[in-house]
Amino acid sequence: MKLANLGLAAINVAQNRMQTAGHNINNVYTDGYNRQQVKVSTEGAQNMGRGYIGMGARVDSIERSYDNFLYRQVVNAKSKQAELASFGTEITQINNLFADRTAGVSPALQKFFDGIQAVASSPADPAARKELVGRASSLVGQLNDANAFLEEQRGNINTQISTVVRQVNSYVERIHDFNNQIVRARASGSGATPNDLLDQRDQAVAELNELVGVKVIEQGDRIGLTFGAGQVLLSGDTVYPLSAQPSDYDPRRTAVAYSLPAGNNSSVQIELDDKYITGGKLGGLLSYRTDSLDAVQNDLGRLAVGLAMSINKAQANGEDLNGDTGADMFSIANPTVLASPRNNPASTGNVTVQFADANKLTGANYQVSFDGTAYKVVRLPEQTVVAPDDPVNAPGQYDGLTFNFPNSADVNAGDSWSVAPTRMAASDLSMAMTDPAKFAAAGPGTGVSDNANALEMAKLQTAKTLGNGAMNFNEAYSQIVNNVGVQTQQIQTAQKAQAALVQQTYAAQQAYSGVNLNEEYVNLQRYQEQFQAASRLINVSSTLFDTLLSLKQ
Repeated sequence: MKLANLGLAAINVAQNRMQTAGHNINNVYTDGYNRQQVKVSTEGAQNMGRGYIGMGARVDSIERSYDNFLYRQVVNAKSKQAELASFGTEITQINNLFADRTAGVSPALQKFFDGIQAVASSPADPAARKELVGRASSLVGQLNDANAFLEEQRGNINTQISTVVRQVNSYVERIHDFNNQIVRARASGSGATPNDLLDQRDQAVAELNELVGVKVIEQGDRIGLTFGAGQVLLSGDTVYPLSAQPSDYDPRRTAVAYSLPAGNNSSVQIELDDKYITGGKLGGLLSYRTDSLDAVQNDLGRLAVGLAMSINKAQANGEDLNGDTGADMFSIANPTVLASPRNNPASTGNVTVQFADANKLTGANYQVSFDGTAYKVVRLPEQTVVAPDDPVNAPGQYDGLTFNFPNSADVNAGDSWSVAPTRMAASDLSMAMTDPAKFAAAGPGTGVSDNANALEMAKLQTAKTLGNGAMNFNEAYSQIVNNVGVQTQQIQTAQKAQAALVQQTYAAQQAYSGVNLNEEYVNLQRYQEQFQAASRLINVSSTLFDTLLSLKQ
């Protein structure tokens, strides 16, 4: 009977091995699956007086071929790849808009100044004047259209952020559910490892990282999740969902907020600074919006403000065909100031801002706050504090802007306002002049046939009127185009390098954890032979037993 028991033990081992090999073969193309192996040990031996006779083999466990270091390398590499892909998709659209220098703002700007030159050549020619007004209107239209495209993309990013946040919450709930299943499986399986559940949870974490970079914290059979600057998404049996909501600093901007426990089973949503959110599609969207979209839109607006203020100022220095002082050719709205939705409801005062000097505009955004005693203006994103001359009531002029602060009695401590001075300037630009006769080509008191002021206005094409005397209009626009082009090329290069890194790390991980069909095929043959040999052992045991019975007869 001992031979039969040995045969049964061997059959059990072989059967477990063949079933595991079959499971591996079935899941060779299952994402996140780690190859499983049957761990076998000897049953020990029995002392027979003259030596120990082996008792066979037993199955100890079925383990997955898993290396956490290799797994994390793959997850991190794919998370960065998703971030770059998200960034690259968005910036390519802007690059396509600005890359064509035969259409759009650049040629319209050139044609506008060509029109001024034409009027300078024939100041009293109504056809030349009409052509100039038409070209000015075309330039305004091109700037409006370019900003409208950028604003449409901004709205699309807001939508994508909301969508990704919902997907992140869904994945966190799934991982929470896997935690519970694993805990129950451990409890019901006498501590046996639920390999497939662990694989599924790891795959969910990997897919979550392609949405946003998260960190995993081991908590016994459970895992916890954090992201950003350590904000908790999952801890123990509690999920802390994210939300997408209008930013406290700019309601037109969708921000990501995390849940902070507030006691009594309640929580509050706290806005998280974009710079802390990295990795995955969400990290790419936020990085693109901050590093590229904001800068491009602000710089385009600065160009529009500079054009309007310079031409209008030049108009005021001359006379039109009627002998009147030149009126504005362009209209540009003052910057919009947005009060934080968290401001005290009793506050009635509001900060206002006007353009003062286009040459000093930086293209930066600003945050104004009141601490109950004084106002503080912070230049973003570098967080540079601008200290007003009279921080309580008097206006202050900084970076080409005039800030007007409400009386301290009309606001409350903690109130704040956001200012993106040039964000919408390219859309706000419009034509103030419709009558060609209003173009002030002549110098003061020189007659309608004079072209002195038109010649001065033509010089504005090459005058360094932006960036503290560093750029003319063409150079300012070329800088926008070049910056976008450089960023696009950098992202494309980084994407190629990251794709190679993903391939390398995945290959290393699969070499350890992946299923090799050839290896499994060979294993099946070996395990089949073991099964057949074990069966033969039982046959031999039966034959011997029958022989013994026949001897007694």
